[in-house]
Amino acid sequence: MKIGIIGTGYVGLPTGAGLAELGNEVICIDKDEAKIATLRQGKSPIYEEGLDELLARNTKAGRLKFTTSMKEGVEEAQVVILAVGTPQDPTTGEADLSYIYAAAQEAAVYLSDYTLIATKSTVMVGTGDKIEQIIKQVNPKADVDVVSLPEFLREGFAINDFFNPDRIVVGTESERAEKLLRELYRSFADKTSMLFVKRRSAEVIKYASNAFLAMKIHYINEMADFCEAVGADIAQVAKGMGLDSRIGAKFLNAGPGYGGSCFPKDTNAMAYMGRQAKVNLSLVEAAIRGNDLRQANMAERILRATSGKKDSLIAVWGLAFKSGTDDTRVSPAMTIVEQLLRNGARLRVYDPKAMTNAAKKLGNRVEYADTPESAIKGADVLAILTEWPEFAKFSPQMIKNAMRGNRIVDLRNMLSKEECRAKGLAYECIGEIAGG
Repeated sequence: MKIGIIGTGYVGLPTGAGLAELGNEVICIDKDEAKIATLRQGKSPIYEEGLDELLARNTKAGRLKFTTSMKEGVEEAQVVILAVGTPQDPTTGEADLSYIYAAAQEAAVYLSDYTLIATKSTVMVGTGDKIEQIIKQVNPKADVDVVSLPEFLREGFAINDFFNPDRIVVGTESERAEKLLRELYRSFADKTSMLFVKRRSAEVIKYASNAFLAMKIHYINEMADFCEAVGADIAQVAKGMGLDSRIGAKFLNAGPGYGGSCFPKDTNAMAYMGRQAKVNLSLVEAAIRGNDLRQANMAERILRATSGKKDSLIAVWGLAFKSGTDDTRVSPAMTIVEQLLRNGARLRVYDPKAMTNAAKKLGNRVEYADTPESAIKGADVLAILTEWPEFAKFSPQMIKNAMRGNRIVDLRNMLSKEECRAKGLAYECIGEIAGG
């Protein structure tokens, strides 16, 4: 099948590479000439485990191509996937749909034979209706079905999620579109469910899913605060909760709050749509307010660990919003770092994958370390902000020997509190009173 994908970011690239691996002819389209040049060499401009190999293999095989030409990308495509960004409007919180509307308008010019237009970007309810109107206005003769095809790829696990989806949701009531998409995803027919719903329902499903997970994270963080107040241990509480099959163990890890390119944007958009529809989405609104406050509180916790010493050096492990990605967009770690800097803190930072992206935002306001060990050398406080597995491998003795001070503020509960305290480290984690 011939497929055109508009957008080469964290959604478009894994999707394009995955569809090419399945044997389709895929052309990815982006206006950024430098990015396209990099991709044509089989290299990825973003970090995603397994993506480089997939890009190189399918580019070499000729199944995957990259272009800046909309005409080249969509003119012969049977399926055109819209995977451009829908950033948050800083004033209202709604999703900015200007990029997706512009892409639809430009692509419409080159549509001739029947084409399925699939919106994979996360979009506001009713966006599919508007895209359909735009295409008909630009090219009244275009024979199209516009469907919602929400993505559920987790950053850091996008390739695995593409080949092992837990569900494929399609918003369409067109039999022709359903038949084409069943053919496109026939490789997954025996291992996952394909759910066909109304287009607007599919648009809601993505927002409803992310908002629910964000609320779950906010809830466990509130329970962590409660545990600290009453002398309980959130790790034990979360384990007991997770054994309930109705709740499940996922997203019950207490920490500095949710972040990334999806949860903050999608919860704000969900809240905005609720206000527009005059529906009181009180749980979503509370999660947004609570998450913002939590990150401010976590920064204050780290500052308290310096005991007010102006010359204290804080070592930071982790800048990405989560492990497995180089993405620092709306990262709780970066939000906390920024607040520490506003309070005059001196920082030395390290992240296995996100240093380049972080440096674009932090500039020369921090010191940069090449390794976790060099980050903590001579530091007074160690703050662990992202749950990279390699951080858990460092022994408390090594940490103690490298640091000048002995304070650890572990916002991801990565280290063993018993081992740290046995070595004389003043270890503070989430959801348990220090020394309790």
